[in-house]
Amino acid sequence: MYLKRKIDDVLNNWHLQEDRLPLVIKGCRQVGKTESIRHFAASHYESFIEINFSEDPKYKSIIEDGYSARDIIKNISLLNPSFKFIEGKTLIFFDELQVFPEIATSLKFFKQDGRFDVICSGSLLGINYQRIESNSVGYKQDIIMRPLDFEEFLWAKGYDDEVVEDLYSHMIEGKALSKVFNDTFYSLFMDFTILGGMPAVVRQYIEKDTFENSLALQHALINDFKEDIQKYVQGMDKTRILNIFKHIPVQLSKEQKKFQISKVENGARYRDYRGGIEWLENAGIVNICYCLNSLELPLNGNYDENALKLYLADTGLLVSLLDEEAQDDLRANRNLNVYKGALYENVVADALVKSGYNLFYYKRQNPSIEEDFFLRTANELVPLEVKASNDKARSLSKLIQSDNYPEIKFGIKLVKGNIGVDSNILTFPHFCAFLLKRLLKDKRLYNLIKI
Repeated sequence: MYLKRKIDDVLNNWHLQEDRLPLVIKGCRQVGKTESIRHFAASHYESFIEINFSEDPKYKSIIEDGYSARDIIKNISLLNPSFKFIEGKTLIFFDELQVFPEIATSLKFFKQDGRFDVICSGSLLGINYQRIESNSVGYKQDIIMRPLDFEEFLWAKGYDDEVVEDLYSHMIEGKALSKVFNDTFYSLFMDFTILGGMPAVVRQYIEKDTFENSLALQHALINDFKEDIQKYVQGMDKTRILNIFKHIPVQLSKEQKKFQISKVENGARYRDYRGGIEWLENAGIVNICYCLNSLELPLNGNYDENALKLYLADTGLLVSLLDEEAQDDLRANRNLNVYKGALYENVVADALVKSGYNLFYYKRQNPSIEEDFFLRTANELVPLEVKASNDKARSLSKLIQSDNYPEIKFGIKLVKGNIGVDSNILTFPHFCAFLLKRLLKDKRLYNLIKI
């Protein structure tokens, strides 16, 4: 069963480019990279050459005569004469690039040769990415692939684009959803939160129509991540990265969700753990949310790199790390509140990152102001508050009403409730998060607010 993915359109559009560059597709392990590339190749190429450097390390010898396309193709043919290199109709796929980053040097020469298309893919590519970047500038196109988002999950459940368009039309008009629509989508959203977006987990759930064995699959993925840390990280950093990873669920469960290095190790300093946090981000395992220094545009560069929250890049994997009591309550009763709102924040952070956003939050003691996330339009700074139920958003109201923040004209509140608009606060159900970027680019948005 193939799961339709958004990268399908990315690959199709890449193939339409006459002067296309070799692709490098990055992402955490088991996110569906190889499956999507195979699916794409089957409908676009007469010949597909797949080389997996992890499963078949003998292919590391293909660069012994140099990095030219001609020499590499000659050596591949020596190792496997059944491969057919048809000019203009062949895709060469180098998989598990992190095992053999040296092959990326050949991308320049494949581009200059021009006879064959090339895609490289790797898990945990951030480990070796610096080694290939300087040799490939201008001769490759980078793509990040992440786990399924909620829209892709809807596709897997059989919903088409018409349903999503119906949801969006209600959002842009500020019109409440029908009870049957809202209840149905909340049920789907709960399932998605528990499962996450790892393809193996979603596929089994779709095929069996049950959560049976999903937890075991999630635990296996977590163990794979830990094994990769053991395999690819050297020295003291290995212990530090494992400690950071272990403490993410614990610290998210606290009222103060800022990630505190002092809770990981007594006397620990951020500068000692900085590299470990960035490693986990580059590996596609965590999403980092930085605290803004001030509430003004631009966002990038306007933050404290030592004040941050860490979210797991897949909420289903976070759920799998909860204690047994929380697991039972969540799976049996769909009660996300058992983890003090951390799951709501994590799944929204996940949706924002998959939409292409960087994550920022803000916290100030006097006067007390705290906002979970910040987005932007061309001219406005947009605070986003995530509520477990549908409580009042006091900080959000303060920011909108204050003259101290001229770039904040309206805000967004995600709740367990329905769509509504009041005092320049746009309220949406949590499951609408994947559509927020589209909403903020839509000029009709200003029909809902008063500026």
